[in-house]
Amino acid sequence: MEELIDIMRRLRDPDGGCPWDIEQDFASIAPYTIEEAYEVADAVQREAWDELRDELGDLLLQVVFHAQMADEAGLFNFADVAQSIGDKLVRRHPHIFADAVVETADDQSEVWEAVKADERAAKGLTSIVDDVPRSLPELLRAKKLQKRAARAGFDWPDAAPVLDKIDEETDELREALNGGNPERIEDEMGDLLFAAVNLARKARVDPGRALRQANAKFEARFRAMETAAGGSDAFAALDLDQQEALWEQVKRGE
Repeated sequence: MEELIDIMRRLRDPDGGCPWDIEQDFASIAPYTIEEAYEVADAVQREAWDELRDELGDLLLQVVFHAQMADEAGLFNFADVAQSIGDKLVRRHPHIFADAVVETADDQSEVWEAVKADERAAKGLTSIVDDVPRSLPELLRAKKLQKRAARAGFDWPDAAPVLDKIDEETDELREALNGGNPERIEDEMGDLLFAAVNLARKARVDPGRALRQANAKFEARFRAMETAAGGSDAFAALDLDQQEALWEQVKRGE
């Protein structure tokens, strides 16, 4: 770690450092940080462990980059970052580092959320949803908002009424589509997606992961259809019924 931090310090050195690294700031680096986190998730999903090692290094570099810029601005340094997360882990695991009793993973989740609530209160936040970051991917942010609401008791008891809600939102979207009002269509589509995320949460399914898997499955099937048709141009020349037949053929072959 010391060597990596020193490398980053030299890259940012105005006297002899890398021009590109010197020009960067928090805002310009943040998109790279998000991108690297996604690449870590992708390597995990594909179980590409050698790639995961490298992607974790790329993600760590992002932390070191931000910490170096903060150090230059007199805000904090990498040691402060490490100290902060260490303190937080101790604080949020009182059953390990104090005398609290936690027997199950669900119990730990309760303790974790309770400690986080205390932390929000200490920051002067007044709403339970105050610090859900707006920069999160929308599926993840919807899930976090719903989890926060559930902490206040605003939640369905199980998945069954959520399915009913999805039926209700589907009917409203169908009505909006028939009406042709773009703003209402967008609004109802958002309600349906939000309900779908709620169903995933109640089913203990991560919606982002589920959608990534669905994307990967669709991509693999689509490529297989193109191959079966004799290429992408040949596939595009087929009518919809012929394409649907290929889709079913590919599904049966899986």
